[in-house]
This record gives sequence, structure tokens and C-alpha cells, in this order.
Amino acid sequence: MARILIIDDHDSMREGLELLLRRRGHRTAAADGGARGLELLEELGADLVITDLKMARMDGIEVLQRVRERFPTTEVLVITAYGTIEKAVEAMKLGAADFLTKPFSSEEFAVKVERLLQQREERERLRLENRTLRVENTYLREETAAEPVVPRYSEIVGESSAMQEVFRWIDRVARSDSTVMIYGESGTGKELVARAIHAGSPRAGGPFVRVNCGALSESLLDSELFGHEKGAFTGAERKRRGRFELANEGTLFLDEIATVAQPTQVRLLRVLQERELERVGGEATIPVNVRIIAATNQPADELVSGNGFREDLFYRLHVVPITLPPLRQRRDDIPILVRHFIEKLRERTCSPVRSVTDGALDRLAEYSWPGNVRELENVVERALVLAEKEELDADDLPPMGEANGGTLRPEPVLTSDGLDLNEVVEGMEERLLRQALDQAGGVKAEAARLLGLKPSALYYKLEKYGIEA
Repeated sequence: MARILIIDDHDSMREGLELLLRRRGHRTAAADGGARGLELLEELGADLVITDLKMARMDGIEVLQRVRERFPTTEVLVITAYGTIEKAVEAMKLGAADFLTKPFSSEEFAVKVERLLQQREERERLRLENRTLRVENTYLREETAAEPVVPRYSEIVGESSAMQEVFRWIDRVARSDSTVMIYGESGTGKELVARAIHAGSPRAGGPFVRVNCGALSESLLDSELFGHEKGAFTGAERKRRGRFELANEGTLFLDEIATVAQPTQVRLLRVLQERELERVGGEATIPVNVRIIAATNQPADELVSGNGFREDLFYRLHVVPITLPPLRQRRDDIPILVRHFIEKLRERTCSPVRSVTDGALDRLAEYSWPGNVRELENVVERALVLAEKEELDADDLPPMGEANGGTLRPEPVLTSDGLDLNEVVEGMEERLLRQALDQAGGVKAEAARLLGLKPSALYYKLEKYGIEA
């Protein structure tokens, strides 16, 4: 079954061709002119475009040129009652797959269509096989090397045994097209792992599209994921393609998947099962070819235990699970991470620092790092801003507060001069708000959970202190 678009300004011809194709099991769309046909092609996509050559305003040659520019894998069959050798040659030179002159029989038309679809399917199969072979050859060369696993992904840093296992999993799953669920605390690098899987996959040439599910309300997330039609809701002034459509032929990364509301989970499950969707406010079914990588900071056993996450969706996502270790479980990586961040951030911070002392590394290794690698990067960046020497020492490091009740600054002391209690409380509240956002990676819903607040209360306090996530 293929998706076929028919463009012809003669109603009887257009309707007749649609009827023939639908009887053969194909899905069709039709337009009475070139401009409308190109709009439908943009919205729905097509394996084959059948266009009349002579039409008012935009003729078939112009339609052919536009299709070749925007949709190079879509075949075009040109039909005309004014066919000449010259027109046929011109259309073929511009990229038409075939040329058919009216009048023609339904059998002749059907044979041409089926042959074109078979040729397209064979080309796509060979293209995917070639891409897969290239990726597999790269993987085999690395697997046969006698050296330890060296990551090909410069942003993921680590030499510990825990990270070596992560690198092996990345290389294993990248070759397949399976759905991946990445588990890990906030700040462990879940998005970096998702990007690495995409970069090593046969879809590397396609788009990598990220959606932070925790940062959007239910209605906004629906529109973001599935798109919407013009007028679907107040403010929908134009049609918009969703992230699934934008990620077609590539990878869609669904971060903070545990925050998705139940109604959106149902729609998401349908896309995973059927590989097709409808935009919000729309009726047309749109096929999508997307690899899904999801991520959450909740352990797998907690994800479906009474928090509203559908079990059927969980098993659709939990095909290949990868768990990222927190920084406290791979303290051996702290020295290499610190040196990496110094190199990465030195120019941006205009810092003279070129190295780090053992004393500074020892102090960093003693901390529990509730914010993981992201918190370590922030600490290093603050230290680089304040440091005045070429070597970063323990004294150059800013205070590091424990997540479970530790302080970020010395406790206020009540003296005979008194103090402003409101100022002290507000100062502590502001610092904890910033710390929660930092640990949550800017995800407001997660920050509200860490502080035991309702999202609305968190939004009020962020606005009060002028804090931006």
C-alpha cells in the first residue's frame, strides 16, 4: 500500500484515477491544481505524485520541478493529452519517472504505477542497506580493536568501568532501530547518550529532535508532539507540524517522559503502535517513520507503580533500557571531567586556569554530587570565573551544599544588633529555588517536586525573584 497524490484540473479524470488506485489498496489524496497539490504534498507526503501536464496557473513541468527540489525520493508520473516526444524528453530530463499520454486504459495505468512503486521500494531498500552496512563496518572495526572502548562522542567523558559499559550499550543499540529508554538522575547526561545513539545509527543523516515533556502543559505538549491545524484552538493562527513530523526519518528524543499526562500517553501509544498520527484539530492520517528514545529520572520499577504512567506505554518504550550511573558511583571520572570542563569553559570564562591541583580534586571527590555531572560543570565554571592563578586550587572552589539539608552559605547568626528575618528567609528561599532548578536541569515540574511545591506555587516564586529556568 502506497500514498499517492493526484494533481489534475479535470474532475472526472482525477476522481477516476483515485477510484482505480483505491481499489488496488493505495491511499490517495487529490488536488485540482498544482499549488494545492504541493500544499497537500507538504502536509501528507507521498510515495508517488501523478500530475497532469497542462493545467492553468501552474503546469505539470513546474510541479515536477518543485517536487524534485523538495521531495527527491518521491516519484513523479506525468500524464497529458498533449504529449509529444519533446515534452516527454523535457519531463524525463527534469526527473520524471515516467510519461503517460491520454487516452490510456486502466490496465496500462495500473501497470505503470505498480512498476514505479516497485522501483522506488527497491531503491529505498538498497539505500537503507548501504547505510546500515556502513554503520556495521564501523562497529566491527571498533569491536575487533584490542584497545579498551574509546567513545566516539566527545561530549560524553569517562573512563570508569561503569562508563565503559554505557559506551558498549550505545554502540550495540545504535545499529538497531529499536526504541530505547534511558534511566538516570538529573544531570547524568541522558540527552548526550541519546544524541550519541542517533549519531551512530543508520538514521544519523536524518534529524535529531528533542522534546522536554516536563517543561510543557498537557495542551501545549499535544501540539508540540503531534502538530495542529489552523484554528484548532485559540491562538492557532496557522498550521504547524509537530515534532514527530519534523523528526521523520530521524530520531525523536522524549525527555522527562514520566511527566506526560494520561491523555497524551494514549495518543503517544497509538503513534508507537501504528506509526501514524493526526494533528490536533485535524482529520488526515499522517504516516511517520521515527525512532523513539525516551528518558526519565525515575527508576524503572517506580515508573509504573501508582504514578499514573500507563503500563502498556511503559513496555512499548522499555525495549532496550540503558541506566546511567550517578557521579557518586563513578568518582574515578571526576579528575578527567574537571580537566575536560576546564578546557571547554576556559575561553568562555576568560580564565587563566590551565590545570588543577590534587587538593582541589580530593575536595571534589569527597562531595556527593546530587546534581551529578551538570552540577560539577557548574562548580568548575564558577571556580574558573573567580580563579586568578593558572592552577585551580581547593581554595578557588565555591561552597558546595548537600541536597539533603546542607547549606550553601554560612548560617545566619542572631547578634545584639538583630537581623532582618524576612531578608534571611527570602535569601534562603531564592537560593533553594535556584538549586532545585539546577538539579532539575531547568525542568520546572521536577523542581517543584524536589521542593514539595505545586507547579503554580513554584511559578509564582520564580516570578517573585525574577528567576528564569
